[in-house]
Amino acid sequence: MKIAIVKKNLVTKICSFCFAFLFVCAVVFSFGQTEHTSASNRKIPVYKVDTQNKVVSLTFDAAWGADKTLAILDILDEYNVKATFFLVGFWVDNFADMAKQIDARGHEIGTHSQTHPHMPTLTADKMRDELATSSQKITDITGKKVTLFRPPFGDYNNTLVSVCEDMGILPIQWDVDSLDWKGLSASQIHDRVAKRVGNGSIVLFHNNSDNILEALPLVIQTLQLKKFSFAPVGQVVYTSDYYVDNNGVQHKKETHQGDIL
Repeated sequence: MKIAIVKKNLVTKICSFCFAFLFVCAVVFSFGQTEHTSASNRKIPVYKVDTQNKVVSLTFDAAWGADKTLAILDILDEYNVKATFFLVGFWVDNFADMAKQIDARGHEIGTHSQTHPHMPTLTADKMRDELATSSQKITDITGKKVTLFRPPFGDYNNTLVSVCEDMGILPIQWDVDSLDWKGLSASQIHDRVAKRVGNGSIVLFHNNSDNILEALPLVIQTLQLKKFSFAPVGQVVYTSDYYVDNNGVQHKKETHQGDIL
């Protein structure tokens, strides 16, 4: 009798264990499926453009300080290079004359938000406020509509990209980080950029980094020797009939007779 009871208890424990194991497996599988679906639906900004042209976009983020900006503009003028500057709203407040100079010298200006927050921590309405307020300040100076946005810290989520889409603003990241903000030497900045640039690359610089004035001419000279040309981001990206792949590369949709985009 005791043996039968022991066997019954053992069978019960084994069944309970099996049920628990199967339940855990089901949860893990379900979680994996959810994660996979979430990843497949992820919205991604433009990091690079798929193009046959040997063209590169130099970009400069401006949030704090401006004492090197005029010298940057002088260097770009010297090499006949047009770039894109992403300006924070409070930077425009403090350096309105500098923003005017950037525009007057033929460079493109995009927004870098109003207050440089971690955008994914904001509600959609707050995101719109950040973009709308900063864009209006730029438009008031340049008379031009702002169509490009660089997320502060490169930080984004699906909500932010959707807000940008609704506002007709294209979110722009980068595929080549100069790391100039880390205090690298001019030669280190040059080497990082020169080794990583390809067709349609978007290069990240900052307007007030330690060695930008020494590094920038080196970068431009090397890329020119490699037969690259330079253009602002807005002249390189596709503005219609495009898609962005999982690596952030923007592609032009190919059309064939009978195809519908």
